[in-house]
Amino acid sequence: MTLEEFRKQIDELDRQLVVLLSKRAEAALEAGRLKVATSLPIYEPAREKVIYENVRSVNKGPLPDIELTHIFERIIDVMRALQRNELASQRQAQAVGVGHEPETGSQQ
Repeated sequence: MTLEEFRKQIDELDRQLVVLLSKRAEAALEAGRLKVATSLPIYEPAREKVIYENVRSVNKGPLPDIELTHIFERIIDVMRALQRNELASQRQAQAVGVGHEPETGSQQ
């Protein structure tokens, strides 16, 4: 393959990764909503350990396990932030009441 062909292949793989990461984010948001509804913590170190073990168990290379783990640490950090932001949004909505906009301090 030529360099251009490799680049096209990489671009397509990147697009596929975006789709999969978006699906993972949706699942993480739903899991976060369930955690809130059942009073479970957003941060669950034991679950994260299971995720790292799962991805390492299917890793056939060429990424070393430690590098794959680093990638998933970042993915999990972002997903946890999404869950926390969702929780903060829910709390804010509850604080101001459904259908009411929070005041911004400026009136026009």
